[in-house]
Amino acid sequence: MPLDGMTDETLPRRAMKAEFLDAETELELTRAWREDRDEQALHRLISAYMRLAISMASKFRRYGAPMNDLIQEASLGLMKAAEKFDPERGVRFSTYAVWWIKASIQEFVMRNWSMVRTGSTSSQKSLFFNMRRVQAQLEREYAAEGIVLDGAQLRQRVSEVIGVPLADVEMMEGRLSGSDFSLNATQSSEDEGREWVDTLEDENANPEDHVTEQHDGRAMRGWLRDALARLSEREHYIVRERRLIENPRTLESLGQEMGLSKERIRQLEAQAFVKMRKSLETHGAELQTFFA
Repeated sequence: MPLDGMTDETLPRRAMKAEFLDAETELELTRAWREDRDEQALHRLISAYMRLAISMASKFRRYGAPMNDLIQEASLGLMKAAEKFDPERGVRFSTYAVWWIKASIQEFVMRNWSMVRTGSTSSQKSLFFNMRRVQAQLEREYAAEGIVLDGAQLRQRVSEVIGVPLADVEMMEGRLSGSDFSLNATQSSEDEGREWVDTLEDENANPEDHVTEQHDGRAMRGWLRDALARLSEREHYIVRERRLIENPRTLESLGQEMGLSKERIRQLEAQAFVKMRKSLETHGAELQTFFA
């Protein structure tokens, strides 16, 4: 690996002492890596542009991440750039690498800003890294004219300046304004250690209700099987096709299939329901909705 032997402490110092590559040398190194997988060429290329990676990493220190971690992420972006760079496109490697370094650092910052994912779309990333700056700039400009924007007006103007939906601005403002806290934290010292997690409602069914529902369901299915067993083969088929499948058949389609009129199919269905009702009368009204 190009960074083998470089610790967090020595990496910046060694980067500052690295050579400056002219365009011709840079082209030779990138070709050697792309065409021959020459690791020495890659090492020399990465070492020469680590000062660029470190410089870009330093611009993200205000987001609270350790500088060493930012440098490591910047170096990963630099190596991705070396892997994907096409030397025949006539672009300097340093110009191409800037995008990959910045993208790698931004992804790291956003991943570590909060346990809750802060954003993944291009508009959300733009907001994360630009919203505070744009807000401050707008407030200064309007203050110079003697105008004070309220929260809603400021969010609307930020949306227009950055070119993102207002809903994204409102969401990002909420995420950036607060910090994560543990659900196991106590609500207050007077609450005898009650934790926030205790206030969350359990969305699962009550165990007693669940058992009762399972028992009733089995019983109702058994009653229905007994009632269907009393029908003739033709009546059973009509009831199944009309009531027991996901996409029920029409009277007309069944009549065409069985060579009967639509009215005759309706009569056979009604006849089958009469038989089933008599079978189910001893079980109360639980299955009345079946015949609705």
